[in-house]
Amino acid sequence: MSAADDLQAIADLAASIQARGVRRIHTLAWRDLDDPDAGGSEVHADEFMRRWAAAGFEVLHRTSAGLGIPQTATRNGYRVVRRGSRYSVFPRTAFAEVARRMGPRDALVEIWNGVPWFSPVWFHKPRITFLHHVHGPMWDQMFPGKLAAVGRALEARIAPPFYRRTEVVTPSDATRDELLELGFKPSLVTAVDNGVDPFWSPGGAKSAVPTIVAVGRQAPVKRFDLMLEAAAVARKSVANLELVLVGDGPERGALESWVQAEKAERWVRFVGRVNNDQLRDHYRRAWVVASASLAEGWGLTITEAAACGTPAVATDISGHRCSVVDGTTGILAAETAPALGGALATLLGDHRLREQMSSAALTRAQTLTWDRSALGILQVLSRAVQ
Repeated sequence: MSAADDLQAIADLAASIQARGVRRIHTLAWRDLDDPDAGGSEVHADEFMRRWAAAGFEVLHRTSAGLGIPQTATRNGYRVVRRGSRYSVFPRTAFAEVARRMGPRDALVEIWNGVPWFSPVWFHKPRITFLHHVHGPMWDQMFPGKLAAVGRALEARIAPPFYRRTEVVTPSDATRDELLELGFKPSLVTAVDNGVDPFWSPGGAKSAVPTIVAVGRQAPVKRFDLMLEAAAVARKSVANLELVLVGDGPERGALESWVQAEKAERWVRFVGRVNNDQLRDHYRRAWVVASASLAEGWGLTITEAAACGTPAVATDISGHRCSVVDGTTGILAAETAPALGGALATLLGDHRLREQMSSAALTRAQTLTWDRSALGILQVLSRAVQ
């Protein structure tokens, strides 16, 4: 299907859903796109909501408050309401929805990002749940022992039974398999690929030296410390290698300390947060995009780089298995510095292999569109309505 076909399919399906009386949709999420800590999940939510709004739905996006941003806003045709802290947002939102303080609604989209909203308990109209990934080992990265154990129990044992009759959407078959292991019903779990914006495209020349770009919030779960160690391993084979770290976060100080201790200032660059034009330039110039993340729902930076013609080296986790076709668009490696560094050295040192993977990555990225993703999620909502 072409982009025009996908948009027409969204419009036709939206009209069918609206004819059944479903026009007002509330989408619950931990954060929204303007939040200082926004990432791939927030990009994903914006992409499908803006298309649903364009198709005639009244969409309200309910999230937590963010530092320095207003409590209400309008973005891309939908309303944003921000109330509560990172944790109080869950009970506050549920109470506000039950009390109808957020206004009338005909359907609900719950984005479950670690902590569930338990919408099946208090919302009895059509609803779907989007679950990007199973957090699993991430809980130990985010919380101390006892709290981490509570988080794992909540995600793996306590919450799933409440969702046994809920249509669930996830971005990859790998994550779908993980959800089935947690007891979700196969007939109710649908994998819908993420998209890639046409903005991400090839152009310009590659860097004159072997360059790795790693993009993301510098938080423990992203394991930029492992990325530094892996790059150091790769430098033993690729002496003029450079590593560019794009982003910021709570781990930046520790990462900079590692660079100083290892006297790596000559080959590691911190560029901080950048705008999309600058990020696209980094993707285009890099020889490889890399991720050492512990857990991902998809690996959005990997497919953005692929759309710029840059292959990937990433840890072999479920979220990366959907964004990297191992051996074709990049290399998946074990979660150790020697394995990841060896994969980096292999790809950086083999021009022919890199060219093949670059072409394959670009070809695959061009099949991934946000129009098709928004349509796939809307089809799941249509089933819930019917």
